[in-house]
Amino acid sequence: MAASTAAAAPPSIITQGKGAAIACASCHGVDGAGNAQAGFPVLAQLPPAHFAKQIADFKAGTRTHPIMTPIAMAMSAEDIESSARHYASQARPKSEATTVDPAVIARGKNLAINGAWDRHVPPCFKCHAVDGLGVAPAFPPIAGQHAAYTVSQLQAWKTGARTNDPQKLMKTVAENLTDDDIHSVAGYLATLGTREKGNE
Repeated sequence: MAASTAAAAPPSIITQGKGAAIACASCHGVDGAGNAQAGFPVLAQLPPAHFAKQIADFKAGTRTHPIMTPIAMAMSAEDIESSARHYASQARPKSEATTVDPAVIARGKNLAINGAWDRHVPPCFKCHAVDGLGVAPAFPPIAGQHAAYTVSQLQAWKTGARTNDPQKLMKTVAENLTDDDIHSVAGYLATLGTREKGNE
């Protein structure tokens, strides 16, 4: 029993940090639920390879963030691997009740499911899978992600502030989204319930 408890304990990079790499849990929580108000994303069930690529991109400067860049620079290969494994094993948080206008949610749902092909906007679920559950390793889960974070990233791709997407797929999509589109689809994705590992 003691051995299994020890094996399940979060790695120290998550709970304590190391040097300039502050504890991951201080922003993203031990369970990877993030912090909607502060703009810190959900990391639970993020594919390990996708997680590792984002840290590598922060290290290389192909993705930048005032908080994450110095943290990534201070993370060792072991830190990256252990934190990626830990967050991939966590259950995705359940979506919370929303106060967003139902018409906005409906618009976002239509974009996520059907896209807007007349404006060269494919459905979100064409790449990120039905219900936004993700397709490892390139397409992370987007269901249940905090709306403010999704908005910030779509805006970053749209303006060119973020450029580390495969083959500029997200940049191409974001450039064809209006601000209303972005807020609508982000609001809808945040409402989606998510499946726990092993459940259908």
